[in-house]
Amino acid sequence: MSSHEKPTDPGRRTFIKTLGAGVVGATAVGAIASSATAEVESPPAGTEFLDVTVNGKRHRLHIEPRATLAEVLRNHLGLTGTKIACNRGMCGTCTVLLDGLAIYSCHTLALDATGKKVTTVEGLMKGEELHPLQQAFVDRDGLQCGYCTPGQVMAAEALLRANPDPTTAEIKAGMSGNLCRCGAYPKIIESIEAAKKS
Repeated sequence: MSSHEKPTDPGRRTFIKTLGAGVVGATAVGAIASSATAEVESPPAGTEFLDVTVNGKRHRLHIEPRATLAEVLRNHLGLTGTKIACNRGMCGTCTVLLDGLAIYSCHTLALDATGKKVTTVEGLMKGEELHPLQQAFVDRDGLQCGYCTPGQVMAAEALLRANPDPTTAEIKAGMSGNLCRCGAYPKIIESIEAAKKS
C-alpha cells in the first residue's frame, strides 16, 4: 500500500473515538430519560416506580425493588453526602430523615419512601450556607476522619427537632445509634450542645 492510500481498518484510535461518542450519546440519552416524567404504564422489566420528595424536590424514577434508599440517594440522585459503611443498619453512617424521623437508609428499601419526604445532609444547607448544626460541628471539631459525620449530623437534627433543649444525658441517648470509629464522641456532644443554643 502506498503512503497516499488510506487504510481500510479504522484502527484503535478511530474505534476509541467512536466508542467515546457512543458513551457520551448514551449518557445524554440517559440524562434526558431520567429528567423526563417516569410515570409510564409499562416500566422497564424488573423495576418499580418510585415517587419520593428529597430535600424539597420531587423525584419520579424506576428502580429495582431491592434497591435501598441509600443506594438510590447516592447512585440515582447523586446525593453522596449519605455514606454507606456497615450496610447492615448498625452504625448510623447512612442516617437520613424520613418524614422528620432518623432512619438508617442502608436498611430501608427505597420503595418504602414512596410518597414521603426525605432529608439528607445536603438538604440542611441554604444554598452555600451551612445549617447551624453543621456549622457547630465545624466550629467545635465534632469530627475526625469525617466519614460518619453526615449521619451524626442527621441524627442530631432529628434529636433537636424532637427536643430542642436536650440535656447531655438525652444527647447521649439520642445519638447512641450512631458510631464513630475515631471516638470523637466528646466533641460530637459539644457540637450538639452548641447548636441547640444557636
